[in-house]
Amino acid sequence: MTIRNDIILEDTTLRDGEQAPGVAWSKDRKMRVLRALIEAGIKSIEVGIPKMGGEELEFITEALQYSDLARLIAWNRGVREDVQQSLDLGYAAVHIGLPTSDIHLGSSLGKSREWVCRQATDLIKMAKDAGAFVSISAEDVGRTERAFLQDYAGQVAEAGADRLRLSDTIGILTPEAYADRVAWVKEVTDLDLQCHCHNDFGLAVANTLAGLRAGARYFHVCINGIGERAGMPDLGQSVMALKNLYGRDTGVDCRKLSSLSALVHELTNTRPEPWRPIVGSNVFAHESGIHSNGTLKDVRTFEPIDPAEVGGQRRIVVGKHSGRAGVAAGLIAQGIQPDQALLPEVLNLVRAASIRLGGEVDPENLLKIYNKVRETALADANL
Repeated sequence: MTIRNDIILEDTTLRDGEQAPGVAWSKDRKMRVLRALIEAGIKSIEVGIPKMGGEELEFITEALQYSDLARLIAWNRGVREDVQQSLDLGYAAVHIGLPTSDIHLGSSLGKSREWVCRQATDLIKMAKDAGAFVSISAEDVGRTERAFLQDYAGQVAEAGADRLRLSDTIGILTPEAYADRVAWVKEVTDLDLQCHCHNDFGLAVANTLAGLRAGARYFHVCINGIGERAGMPDLGQSVMALKNLYGRDTGVDCRKLSSLSALVHELTNTRPEPWRPIVGSNVFAHESGIHSNGTLKDVRTFEPIDPAEVGGQRRIVVGKHSGRAGVAAGLIAQGIQPDQALLPEVLNLVRAASIRLGGEVDPENLLKIYNKVRETALADANL
């Protein structure tokens, strides 16, 4: 199947993302993230868990001022009081979290399949009677039996749910297996489905794309892929893969992707990975001789996307793997038109310096090396 044209990206950085171990955001920090998401054009945002109370509840209440700009969704346990609280706050969209695997039902809740079906349908009807958009989970879908998943999906659809979230809660599914779960549900109902994929085996983005190809409409992402354990599908990777590889526009202003990433790194006190796809500092950096030379001649040679498209910046790095073209480019960037005859020796010294430094030769050191070689050449010429 092909990915449908009306897919909807939903960001859960403020809910599942902030549940990353060691992350705890104040109301003001969460508001910064919310505003940044809205400014980037994201129209569906899961904001948090009202039942937590305290400053979390204060933020969720204040967030409603932005409800005209995006669909804001409050997350709830599968408990009547939780859902009622979200409705009483004025939330027009609620999510109800309930598991469908026997291990989660038995070990975590001590409940039966019959109980979860009754609870789901009762809560859906309550929220629909209040006029809300209702999303509900099939948590731990990777360990949910096919027949029960289909039965549960049919029951929540009949109760009036607006969508069913298929949560690969511990990230154990392959893309093929996740697509199968979507297909199983599509066999019994036309209910909108949402991909919610964890990244324990590094497959969250791939599983999401597979779920969308199998017919899901909604999908979850987090900025920088943060979230429980290994995190969630990365916002930038998901948006750009859909745009460039599948021709699907999510409505996100891609120029904001780098600044969104920087904001979350700041708020989580983490250092960005230079090689993180789309937003990493190395993504548009070129050092090796062949790559630098090719990029200087035609940027399309070694770049699949334009850095400006995602708010990034192209760099030619001078280091151990550089060639003469890269060294010359580094000097030209400092206003020096290098003597081509000097470049072989400059390159030898650059490589030695890079090994000694354990990385990049910065512009200041490059200029020192070039001046040293030039002065030696002038002295030799005057002998």
